Amino acid sequence: MFLVVVFLCAVATIAATPSTGVVQCTANPGDLPLNTYVDGCVTPPCQLPQLQDAVINLVFKSPRVMHSMTTLATAYMSLGFITIPVPYDLGKNAVTCNFLTNTYCPVLKDEVVTYTLRMYIESFFPVGTSVTIEFRVVDEDQRPILCIRMPITIVSPLSESPNINANSTAFSIDGH
Repeated sequence: MFLVVVFLCAVATIAATPSTGVVQCTANPGDLPLNTYVDGCVTPPCQLPQLQDAVINLVFKSPRVMHSMTTLATAYMSLGFITIPVPYDLGKNAVTCNFLTNTYCPVLKDEVVTYTLRMYIESFFPVGTSVTIEFRVVDEDQRPILCIRMPITIVSPLSESPNINANSTAFSIDGH
């Protein structure tokens, strides 16, 4: 009964979350997840600001028991008639099991898993760069679990702090 309730809650979460229009990978194997939502983007190309994490929420059904998972990212840069794959190191964010939000590893077969993928957009990515990126998750034996493909465009960083009104009055703790 408990598993039925968990499954129904997961299905309700999937239905309530908007989906970003990702497509099946072409360069890497893996099924599409049940739901994908890139924060701030429903229709790609997704605008990803420099100096912050791109946050991608994924919901997928585990195809088998998995003790560990790794997330890999590859950008595909088009240079005229040539497309060059550029692997991107996700660092600590590549350890998929550390970012599961409704379960933990090992993941059971047929378990509905919610995963938050983060990718930091470095300052050395030039503003205006448009690439297609594939994110894929593999298990401990490098077998594919899922793979999504989407176009992105790098945009200027968001301001980190709101403007402070020069006419505002500051108060100190001691009242002066």
